[in-house]
Amino acid sequence: MVGALLALTWAGATLPRARAFRFSYRAALKEVPPGAKQVAMWLPIPSNDLAQRIDSIRISAPVSLEITREPEYGNRALYLQMTPEEALQPVEMEFIVIRQERGVWPSPLTPEERRRLLSPDRLVPLEGPVRKLAVETAADKTSPMEIARAIYERVTSMLRYDKSGTGWGRGDAIFACDAKHGNCTDFHALIIGMARCLGIPARFSIGFPLPEQRGAGEIAGYHCWAELYVDGTWLPVDSSEAAKFPARRDYFFSHHDENRVQFSTGRDVRLSPPQKGEPLNYFVYPYVEVDGKPFPADQIERRFAWQDLLPAPP
Repeated sequence: MVGALLALTWAGATLPRARAFRFSYRAALKEVPPGAKQVAMWLPIPSNDLAQRIDSIRISAPVSLEITREPEYGNRALYLQMTPEEALQPVEMEFIVIRQERGVWPSPLTPEERRRLLSPDRLVPLEGPVRKLAVETAADKTSPMEIARAIYERVTSMLRYDKSGTGWGRGDAIFACDAKHGNCTDFHALIIGMARCLGIPARFSIGFPLPEQRGAGEIAGYHCWAELYVDGTWLPVDSSEAAKFPARRDYFFSHHDENRVQFSTGRDVRLSPPQKGEPLNYFVYPYVEVDGKPFPADQIERRFAWQDLLPAPP
């Protein structure tokens, strides 16, 4: 297997760049409220797609578990039902990822997918300032690709990657319009909202970033990105990375690099089995309910780490 990975990673200019690494994901409750009786936990589990292969999955948990798939986006999850005592023990997941750089790729879109990817999300309305900005941005553009590029350039120029203050990190398109700063969720909420306002289907994906330098270590938090459906093809964009690394601005319009792993797609996610609480804004961290009520995220211990399996290509 290592030889095959090495050939893939060092394939040269004729194939996309690739990265092979081991990824670990750990979650446990810090404490459980007195008198609690039942704990339900959902952890996202990545799926195979054209850009990544997930292999050699190992799961350690205090109870038996179920791998489920929700119907709207197809996101997978580990689902566990535990006693409060069991929920204090860690659930650990480890797997190998082979992730390829992704460029534009053709793909059919079903009528139902098109309908969903042109519809608003709770924090991505298709009216008000989002629509106004979209119409202004596309005023002199004639083709869908020109419109997509104009949206990308407008958001990348208008927003600062800045996590100061409050309100950022929710993927709130109105906040992004008003505050003009935020993290990756805010950049891509605005891009997705503007695209949908102008009839371009757009989707949100989320996972974890890896530093470009090969090695091993812990990962502090998530990263997210977007894809726009233009002329029968999916166009990957990463506006927040472009804002952080201006020299790669052209690259991140039409590419997602190999330094990431995707865990889920979509906003307002209903899990399987359905949670009792509201739809999840996005699904990348553990979600827990205690006796049918959402459990505070800051009371869930979590740890993410990676270890490269191969050196960087020459």
